[in-house]
Amino acid sequence: MTVYGFHASHEQVPPADLLQAVVLAEQAGFTAAMCSDHFSPWSTRQGESGFAWSWLGAALQATGLTFGVVNAPGQRYHPAIVAQAIGTLGAMYPGRFWAALGTGEASNEHITGAPWPRKQVRTERLLESVEVIRKLLRGEEVSHDGLVTVDRARVWTRPGEPPALLGAAVSEQTAQWCAGWADGLITVNADHDHLRRMIAAYREAGGRGKVCLQVHLSYAADERDAVRIAHDQWRTKVFAPPMCWDTDTVESFDLAAQHVPPEAMHRTVRISADPGQHAAWLDEYAALGFDAIYLHHVGREQAEFVEVFGSKVLPRLEVTRP
Repeated sequence: MTVYGFHASHEQVPPADLLQAVVLAEQAGFTAAMCSDHFSPWSTRQGESGFAWSWLGAALQATGLTFGVVNAPGQRYHPAIVAQAIGTLGAMYPGRFWAALGTGEASNEHITGAPWPRKQVRTERLLESVEVIRKLLRGEEVSHDGLVTVDRARVWTRPGEPPALLGAAVSEQTAQWCAGWADGLITVNADHDHLRRMIAAYREAGGRGKVCLQVHLSYAADERDAVRIAHDQWRTKVFAPPMCWDTDTVESFDLAAQHVPPEAMHRTVRISADPGQHAAWLDEYAALGFDAIYLHHVGREQAEFVEVFGSKVLPRLEVTRP
């Protein structure tokens, strides 16, 4: 059976409203939640970008759900600070928190004023950061000189068992690389063949732990509204790497997406007014072998999505608690 979770989109929903939404999601039957840690939204129309770590403390206290966060250590965040944040939430809520680590996007990381490195350097920097974070969560004093610099750091507040560190990947190559260091894998919805190859690349390289999927979807009672919501809120996210990694402002994303037609949204967002269709799509993803699937309704209003999926979608699926 599969864990079905709620994705909390800080880029689209004010943090107080998002907290209310995740409480409603737990009441509706979702058994887990996650969010991404961004400094900037993907479009001026989204208009939000709350601080994920502050919100996570409130959300963990307000619910009994497990939570994860996708974070990019190395530029905007020093890895010692990420380790301290993970250690604190892990100590306060044992067994309920995990973090997925990735190489990041320029739209969030450029704010430091440091140059945006090429992909190979970002990958090497992430691996150094992971090694630093793991040592700190084990209670070691860490000094390190490389793409990141650490001087005699120690994380004093830690859980008895360090939270899982997952690898965030969108390509087979990255999934295979993550198998060398990660406690699990998370990716985003794509065509089934690609997702099968992603899972196989991770597992065949020795990847351990759970494999997770974030699914972007749009639901409304009317099909035209579901398409309109996806096009309004998510058309800046149709671009493949490296453009989505290297574009550094919301204005640039909006300019690039101004000619994206509504019908193009079906390539990246599961759009339907039929709860049964959404249940069928999710069942297909579960059959690929994902242990946890996190649902992101790309609209800014979350209440209708939570109510409908809690009453008409989750009951059709084999749902388990984490």
